[in-house]
Amino acid sequence: MRKILGAIAIAAATAATPAMPQQTKAAPIRVTITADGIGPRIDHNIFGQFAENLGTGIYGGVWVGEGSPIPNVRGIRTDVVTALKALQVPSVRWPGGCFADEYHWRNGIGPHAKRGVTVNGSWGNALEKNDFGTDEFFDFIHQIGSQAYISVNMGSGSVKEAADWMAYMTADAGTTAGAERAANGHPAPYEVKFLGLGNESWSCGGAYRSEYYVDEMKRYARFARNLNLKQQGTDNPAGGSVAGTNPMQRIAVGPGGASTDYSETVMRAWKAHDWSWGIEGLSMHNYTWVSWPPSYASTGFGEREYATLVKDTLKMEDMIRTQSAVMDKYDPDKKVSLVIDEWGVWLAKLPGSRDGFLNQQNSIRDAIIASINLDTFARHADRVRMTAIAQMVNVLQAMILTDGPKMVLTPTYHLFKMYVPFQDATRLPITFDAGTYRFGDVSVPRIDAIAARGKDGKLWIALTNVDPNAPAQIDAQITGVRAQTASGTVLTADRVDAINTYVKPDTVVPRPISARVQSGRIALTLPAKSVTVLSVAL
Repeated sequence: MRKILGAIAIAAATAATPAMPQQTKAAPIRVTITADGIGPRIDHNIFGQFAENLGTGIYGGVWVGEGSPIPNVRGIRTDVVTALKALQVPSVRWPGGCFADEYHWRNGIGPHAKRGVTVNGSWGNALEKNDFGTDEFFDFIHQIGSQAYISVNMGSGSVKEAADWMAYMTADAGTTAGAERAANGHPAPYEVKFLGLGNESWSCGGAYRSEYYVDEMKRYARFARNLNLKQQGTDNPAGGSVAGTNPMQRIAVGPGGASTDYSETVMRAWKAHDWSWGIEGLSMHNYTWVSWPPSYASTGFGEREYATLVKDTLKMEDMIRTQSAVMDKYDPDKKVSLVIDEWGVWLAKLPGSRDGFLNQQNSIRDAIIASINLDTFARHADRVRMTAIAQMVNVLQAMILTDGPKMVLTPTYHLFKMYVPFQDATRLPITFDAGTYRFGDVSVPRIDAIAARGKDGKLWIALTNVDPNAPAQIDAQITGVRAQTASGTVLTADRVDAINTYVKPDTVVPRPISARVQSGRIALTLPAKSVTVLSVAL
């Protein structure tokens, strides 16, 4: 019996066999949860979102303009805002991504008729009219009840441009920068909770050597200051320091693959840093795509593609372990967060869609992959304290798809909504026999699970059955307390490629699931290819 304690390991590959699903009748899977155990907090920022000026992710997906017949508030789609509010989105990363390193913020402020019109060279050479700029972004995150993660331009910009942008966003209206913001209709300073110091500087952000990046990053960390004193507080070495209400966290560029070069160089510099600069997070990017360029379809695929992409997702575990080991060497107290601010399934573009717009559909497979990733983040919650799935609307593994006035919620949206109770919950120890699902020469753990005590005091359990063919019988024992009742929802479908469409928006939606509680044990059946979230009354 192979026990899983905190992490999923990729099962050893078996000898190649014909591409046929293997179904084996199995005994109930034993799950043990230590309800009186103590684990790390699953930071709500693990459930963050990413919104880049890319394709229809912003224009059409979030912004339609005040004159649009599509219902909106100050140009921002009402239906999208309503849907995102239900996810309790903790943070939104903007304006990129690769686009951040060609974005010049002054093009996106002031009267719309006078804004700079540019070309988005990173994504399809689309015309960028800059109708959605700094003030619109903050209006949007305020409408959905989220916080700002701003990525500054370290590629084609300058330290002064970043510092000026921070001043525009955060300085008092009595300053020149703050007065300009006030003249644009926003007298009160904004709060910038997270500041990204570049993006993929090893690639589209400048292709810098790690040593050069660190030298540049120190300047941005020092001079791109948050001037919102209520948020940041004041630090007076002579006395009279005042703590801020929501201090900003600076996030440096880290790895985008197995290499530890950036992690080593950044963390070595952090360990030796003095009072003049600092960082609170190290970024990591990892996508499920198998190989570059992405070629797997988002519709009309079969079990071979399903199994292959699930297996590719499991490399997230290895990457986190590898990069965390480097961070532990320089930061054993885990003061610096590992921030996985780009992740998700990156698939081939939809036939007929524009190059560079990254339009793809979203299936039950993608929701299952999201659950595996979120469970992995939760297991590493002592170091992984923030992530951002790519992306929020219409791009890559989106929560929401739109087409003119039409909108549909994806299976990944429903998965994120099911996981809301895990935001800021306390992770609990859990053991289980993961078993194995095989398809041909692809072999992966069959079951995944996490447990946590929510802010509401309830016990929450997430259970994923990766096997697309066979249900799984669960026999869960909860030690330390006595379970009284259990109820929940399940997300599943009849096919691995099932999707929601504008015509059939409810093909993949959560349904109630029943569980039997007897003598403190919970028994339930997980449908094939499903994710279940249970609430347990104690």
